[in-house]
Formats: sequence, structure tokens, C-alpha cells
Amino acid sequence: MSRGQGTVAIIVAAGVGERMGLGVPKQYAPLGGRAVVAHSVAVLAAHPAIDRVMVVIGPGQERQAQAALADIMADPWLVAGGATRRESVKAALEALDVEGGAARVLIHDAARPFLPARVIDDLLAALDSHEGAIPALPIADTLVRHDSVMGDIVPREHLYRVQTPQAFRFGAVLAAHRAWSEGREATDDAQMVRDAGHDVTITPGDAMLDKLTYAADFVQAEARLAATRLPRTGMGFDVHRLVEGKPLWLCGVEIAHSHGLSGHSDADVAIHALVDAILGALAEGDIGQHFPPSDPQWKGAASHRFLEFARDRAAARGAEIAHVDVTIICEAPKIGPHAQTMRARLADLLALPASRVSVKATTTERLGFAGRREGIAAQAIATLLVPNS
Repeated sequence: MSRGQGTVAIIVAAGVGERMGLGVPKQYAPLGGRAVVAHSVAVLAAHPAIDRVMVVIGPGQERQAQAALADIMADPWLVAGGATRRESVKAALEALDVEGGAARVLIHDAARPFLPARVIDDLLAALDSHEGAIPALPIADTLVRHDSVMGDIVPREHLYRVQTPQAFRFGAVLAAHRAWSEGREATDDAQMVRDAGHDVTITPGDAMLDKLTYAADFVQAEARLAATRLPRTGMGFDVHRLVEGKPLWLCGVEIAHSHGLSGHSDADVAIHALVDAILGALAEGDIGQHFPPSDPQWKGAASHRFLEFARDRAAARGAEIAHVDVTIICEAPKIGPHAQTMRARLADLLALPASRVSVKATTTERLGFAGRREGIAAQAIATLLVPNS
């Protein structure tokens, strides 16, 4: 991105309070299987008109932010915020200016996790003719003044609820922040840009952009999110031959045994089946299409890389891996003594609690290739919650 060009999204996630009783700042609280902040980061990072995404964080939140965004970006652009929202946004704008600036910026609150792409499109289009644009919804309810008892009705014509993201030409919003008097707080960035003499237009907002403010909002958000996703189930099955003198890998765990599995990669038959199950739930083919045996780069590769790829594909689609179940079919070695270690390893690779990972084993009563100890088979089922699109 050339200096002064492109579009950058800034997500303000610098809050440190835990007043909602969630145990963590609300931007890092889980919502639909991922942190609140990760929802809007994923949408903005995937939007074709946005070149970079910056996340403004509070003091000491680097690890929390990196963990929250690990399934979206390996090296997130994190900037330390200030004591107030205004100071946090100014810190972000100054950091962006040091890096070369931008033509346009969107400034969004992390506490508004459900961001429709249409809202972004409308805001950016509005910047063709205005210095700033904000999404807003007209007031539908009756408004009254209140002073211990009901007072006069307040006319609601021309009244709107302002939301984020707010979009600006970079030079205008940076200058507005630099000119703003210290000690004077603004309710939002649009107020500052307007105070600097620029026109700020209104584009249609969306009820999905309601802010998470109270604990009850999380309950409603979970219900809203569930209504937008459908459960999908994928199945996977794989077989590999046992050969003497090779290491035996199952579910990402090396098992002491006289024989190991033969294959182009490390031949972890259980992970291969699970990868196919996840890709199947996403309707994105199978492991062979993404990692063909004909490609020498996968020779001897650790199969956990394939599982991490499937996990990241699910995350990129906004899908939540709800549960996985793996069955290993063999006469030897005995899987029972290793099952809990395998569950823990898969849970770690999938970034899931172990309670959502099942590993079990069975035999074929000495029938067939597995019964003759010629090979090991595995089957897997993965249940995902996938956006309904």
C-alpha cells in the first residue's frame, strides 16, 4: 500500500473493565466460539476494499489479543491505546500516519461484533463525496422527557441512533483529532470531524450493529448468532498400511510400537480422517485436493499441519467447530492408554476444550486387514456451525 493510499480499518478494543462479570474485558469474552473482537476483525479483514486492519488494545493485552485473533491473522497489527476512547483512536491514527497513512479509514468499536458487509460498502461509497460518513438508524420509539414523572414528548423526526464503523478521509479525521482540545471529550469521531468544519453524511445502519453493553446483551447476541448458522456434519475415513521400523503417529501423538504407518506424510490416519470430516462439513473437498501426494513438499510432513489448515478454513468461513469424534480401528497397539493424551492433543490443535473432542477405538474381531494387523483405519465425524449463506 503506497503512502496515503488504500483503506485501513481501526478497531477500538482497548477497554480494561470487567463490570459485566464476564471474567475478562468484554472484547475478549467468547461469543459463538470466538472472542467478541474477532468477529468484526474477520469481517473487515475479508472485505475486498480494506487493505489492512489495526486493533487498538489496552495495557497488557497483547497476549489476549494475539490469542483472540490467532485463527484470523498470524501477526495482527496491534497498537496501544489510551485512557479514553478518544485517546485510543488518536494513538491509532498517529501510528497509521507513521506507517504512511491511508486515503480512508473506518473506525469501529469491538463491542459491535456483527458487522454486515453492506454497511461497509455504503460508508466507503459515501466518502466519494463527503469527508465523513456514519451508519445510523432512525428512532422508532416514542421519546419523552423524564424528571421523576413523565414529561413532554420529544419529537423523533430527524433523530437517529449512531453506530460504528464510522468512515473518514484520513487527513480530515487525523487533523480533527490533533486540533481537539485536551480535556474535552467527544462522544464519537464524527463529532470531532464535524466540529472541524466538515460535512458528515448518514448511511443506513443495521440492527445487527447494536452494541454489547450489558450481560443480557451477550445472551441475545448468542441467540442472534445461532439463528444465522446451520449445523453441518462431515465424515472422514482413511486407511494406512503398517510397516516395520517406522514411527507410529495417531492423533498427533507418537505411540511406541514395532510398526508405523506408511504414507506420503507422517501417515497419521486419525488426523487424515478428521481433516476430511471438517472439510466435508465445509463442502471444500478432501485432504488429497489440498495436499496432493504428488507434491513433494508434503513428503514426510507432520499431519497436524493439515488439521491446522482445516481449522483455519473453518474460522475463515466464520464457522465454529462444535464437536469432533474420531474412531481408530486396529488390533494393536491398544489405544485406551493413550486416548486422553490424544484428546488433549486434538483439542489443542483445534483450539477447542477437550470436552468437545472424542477419541475412541475398536477392533474388527481379527477380520480383514486391520484384524491381520496389516494396517490401521480411522473414521471421524465433525459437527460445525456454519453461517447460513
